[in-house]
Amino acid sequence: MGALPKRKISKQRKNQRRAHHALSEPTLTTCKECGSKRLTHNVCPKCGTFKGVKVLKVS
Repeated sequence: MGALPKRKISKQRKNQRRAHHALSEPTLTTCKECGSKRLTHNVCPKCGTFKGVKVLKVS
């Protein structure tokens, strides 16, 4: 037999434990080349640059 709880976990205690499970918005920055919003540490989808260097050919 495995370990079993002695008492029922109350709703308050359960919800306090899950307080950090909420999703957060992704952090967006402005591209220095074209000024559009992009994810941090990612290539800009509009102009294809990363850290000032052209890495993607965007049509």
